[in-house]
Amino acid sequence: WKSFAAYAGPGWLMSLAYLDPGNLESDLQSGAFTGYSLLWVLLLCTLAGLILQILSARLAMVTGRDLAETCRAEYPRPLSLLLWIMTELAIIGADIQEVVGTGIALRVLFGWPLWVGSLATGADTFTFLMIHYLGKRFLEAFIFILIMLLMICYCLNFFFMPPSPGPFFHGFLFECHDYAVLQLVGTVGAVIMPHNLYLHSGICKERACNRSDHEHVKQANKYSAVDSAVALAISFLINTALVSTFAAGFFSLTCAKLEDGPLACLPPSGDSDSESISCITGTGSQGVCSDIGLADAGDTLKRLFGAFGGHGEMGRTLFALGLLAAGQASTMTGTMAGQFVMEGFLEWRIPLWLRTLITRLISLGPAVAIAVYTSSSPNLNNKVDQWINVLQSVQLPFALLPVLHFNSDAELMGKFRLTRIFRFVCWMLALVVIVTNIYLVAQYAQSDKTWIRVAVTVFFLVYAILITCTIWRDIQQMFLFCRSLSR
Repeated sequence: WKSFAAYAGPGWLMSLAYLDPGNLESDLQSGAFTGYSLLWVLLLCTLAGLILQILSARLAMVTGRDLAETCRAEYPRPLSLLLWIMTELAIIGADIQEVVGTGIALRVLFGWPLWVGSLATGADTFTFLMIHYLGKRFLEAFIFILIMLLMICYCLNFFFMPPSPGPFFHGFLFECHDYAVLQLVGTVGAVIMPHNLYLHSGICKERACNRSDHEHVKQANKYSAVDSAVALAISFLINTALVSTFAAGFFSLTCAKLEDGPLACLPPSGDSDSESISCITGTGSQGVCSDIGLADAGDTLKRLFGAFGGHGEMGRTLFALGLLAAGQASTMTGTMAGQFVMEGFLEWRIPLWLRTLITRLISLGPAVAIAVYTSSSPNLNNKVDQWINVLQSVQLPFALLPVLHFNSDAELMGKFRLTRIFRFVCWMLALVVIVTNIYLVAQYAQSDKTWIRVAVTVFFLVYAILITCTIWRDIQQMFLFCRSLSR
């Protein structure tokens, strides 16, 4: 236990990227739009994320360099700079979701306007970062407390609206209805955050490890993997509870199969459109088919739970408290990821407070603009979040592929190089992610306009070129291996 405790902690910081506001919105939409049918996707994405997190930590433990430093050292300078720019874009996108998500929580809890909550969130990150200066262990303990708060809030809502066992467990069977395809693809982008791989390797690099001792490194890899597995198991439990709550309360096959769907079946509000299609909510009451996201989820839960057990205000408050904990914690870890990325790619070592200021100045402008622009239109806020999830999904291969490339390098990893079977499994995983991204962009960019089609075509060409450059040596090795088999 003493040995495990020495390496425990980074997994909890890393797991927050699986619980940030973007993930929470993906969870509630997955449940409300598709019911329990995509729980198997959530499970597989979490397992895939665990594999990638273990590999990123393994790279740091074996080489003593984090992922960003290794990219700078091993790739040509132009390529490493491109990877840095893409990672920064992913961090800024996640930061916008976290700031706006926390602003929504503050609006629900205290009635603040969304833009005021967003500004307050950007400012109070500096207060929370004071914990960082007390030491890594204090920060890890604080993050652990926030994750436990998240689990309590969403598990209580889960028990307010418990699922039927049959449909719930059926959701772990591998099947996907037509109306759930786009939500399935979007879940991949929401669950696995690209900058999180840089964060995890950076934190693990700072753990004391005698890298000249093979057994010591092996032990570090083992305990780091256990730490990651436990943390992600808790995050999966929280995500599943949220999916289940919204599936039990708001899923309707009538709304899911609509031409402009899938949509959720929501209890009617004062401003419900008289032309909305009627449906039956999970409580058996009359509802209307409508969109749902973070912006209106708390109030919708209040209406649902108020008609079912009288827990309306409590359900709304628990949802907002969980969202507040997720937003605050993920803004801290996002800033830490940005510091590792900037230091690794650019060798630009700056204080954490200055890095926070730079990140906040970059992301607060778009976040406040989105908050003001979408304050009277929750559906528009939901669309913005969906597009940011698309951005994260598109950026993912440029963190995933370097991790696989370096872990497959015998010169770099030595005896800790991935075995041939494990390399095959990981590269198949990467292929699935890339194909998923292509499908996702193609679906979101569908249009009859010529210029949009041309832009999408150019995007795919550039995307393919960058992916090829990132794994060029691996492609060469694969070609040589295939030639040797044909002889």
